[in-house]
Amino acid sequence: MKIFITGLPLEVGEDELTAVFGDFGQVKSLRIIKDRETGQSRGFGFVEMPVDEEAKEAIKRMNGGDYNGNRIKVAEAQEKPNTGSGNAGGGFRRNNRTEKSY
Repeated sequence: MKIFITGLPLEVGEDELTAVFGDFGQVKSLRIIKDRETGQSRGFGFVEMPVDEEAKEAIKRMNGGDYNGNRIKVAEAQEKPNTGSGNAGGGFRRNNRTEKSY
């Protein structure tokens, strides 16, 4: 099960968060989302736990709790809706415009 966490303190690291969720069971993967330009945490992330019961217990016990002074929200991650862009192949779209020299 994939878990979504928001409200994370900006200074929290992946190792620390892995240890916290590890108290509930095995952590398959964890990722804190960071700003592309600055590399700083954006205050949210995802944890994947292979055992659903352990993930649900982590959600139940951590949602709405205080984590290093921040109130965090922890919930089951929702699949990103398909935008219907027509690019179902997952590849890139060709740009058919003719290049001009200026």
